[in-house]
Amino acid sequence: MDGRIDLKNRTLKNGSLTNTVPRRDGGVFLTDAGIETTLIYQHGLELPYFAAFHLLRDTAGTEALRRYFRVHAAIARAHGVGFVLESATWRASGDWGEKLGYSPGALANVNRQAIQMLHDIRAEMETERSPMPISGCVGPRGDGYRPDALMLPDVARTYHARQIDVFAEAGVDMVTAITMTNVDEATGVTLAAQDAGLPVVISFTVETDARLPSGETLAGAIAAVDEATGGGPAYYMINCAHPTHFARELAAGGNWVARLGGIRANASARSHAELDAATELDAGDPVTLAAQYADLRARYPHITVLGGCCGTDHRHIAEIAAACAAPIGAGSK
Repeated sequence: MDGRIDLKNRTLKNGSLTNTVPRRDGGVFLTDAGIETTLIYQHGLELPYFAAFHLLRDTAGTEALRRYFRVHAAIARAHGVGFVLESATWRASGDWGEKLGYSPGALANVNRQAIQMLHDIRAEMETERSPMPISGCVGPRGDGYRPDALMLPDVARTYHARQIDVFAEAGVDMVTAITMTNVDEATGVTLAAQDAGLPVVISFTVETDARLPSGETLAGAIAAVDEATGGGPAYYMINCAHPTHFARELAAGGNWVARLGGIRANASARSHAELDAATELDAGDPVTLAAQYADLRARYPHITVLGGCCGTDHRHIAEIAAACAAPIGAGSK
C-alpha cells in the first residue's frame, strides 16, 4: 500500500456542490469534538450508555444535537476548511439499541433520522470552501475502552452490516468506525462497508503505551486490517487518546504512518482507566492541545482530518482550526 486516499465524489440529489471525502491531496477537514462529554457536562443532558442518538427521541434533544453540529460547522466555515459531518450514531447498533428499548425497526429509523439531520445541516451550511461530507458513525459492539465483545471478522461483518446498510440507504458519503479496540472488529466493519459500496475509515483507540486495548500495536493492527480487506480502509485515524500517548510511536516511523489520515484526540492526558474513574470532566487546555496538533501536522502533513474526542468541545476545535487551517503543501480549495 502506498497510503494514497482515492475516493469517489458524490453529487447531492438536491443539486448542491459535489462533496469530496477528505483526501490526502486536499486541505484540512475538521470534525466535531467530544459529542457525548460536551452534551453531558456542558449542556446537562442525560445520555444513557453514552448514546447521543437517544436525544433524537424528542424535539428538545433533536434541537440540542442540531445546535451542536451547527456550532462546529460554523468554525470550519469561518476558517475556510472542510468539515466531516459525523452522525451521532456511535451507540446506535443492535446491542446498544436493545439496551435502550429500541426494536430493530425503531433503531433503523433513528439511524436514518440522524443522517437526515446532517443532510439538512449540509444544505444550510456547506460552502465551496467548506465541503461537508456526511459520515455514518459506527461504534464498537462492546465497551470503547475494553475489548469485551470480541467477535470473529465475519460475525462483526454481519453485526455492523445492519447499521451500515441503513447508512447506505440514507445517502452517506462514507462510514467511520470510531474507537475500534481490536483488529477483528475493525476488519468486520471494513468488510461490511465494502459490501455496501461505501468508503470506510477505521479509527483505533490506544492506551498510554500506544497499543490498542487488545494489545496490538498500531502498526500491526493497520497491517492486519489492510491484509484482510485488500487495503479496504480509505485511511486510518486515532481517537480517544491524547497526543502524548502516540506521538513517540509515530516518530518511530514505518509504512503504517502513511496510512494515518486523521486524529481525534482526548483533551486529557489521563489513561482510559483514570478517565473511567473520574467524577469531573478534564477539559485540558485547548491552546496546548492545538499546538500539539500543529506539531503533528507539520511532521505528517498527510494527516488532514482533525477533531476532538472525550473532554474536547468547540473551543478546542476552534483553536485546532486556528493552528492548523493553513494547508501544508497542496492548497486548500
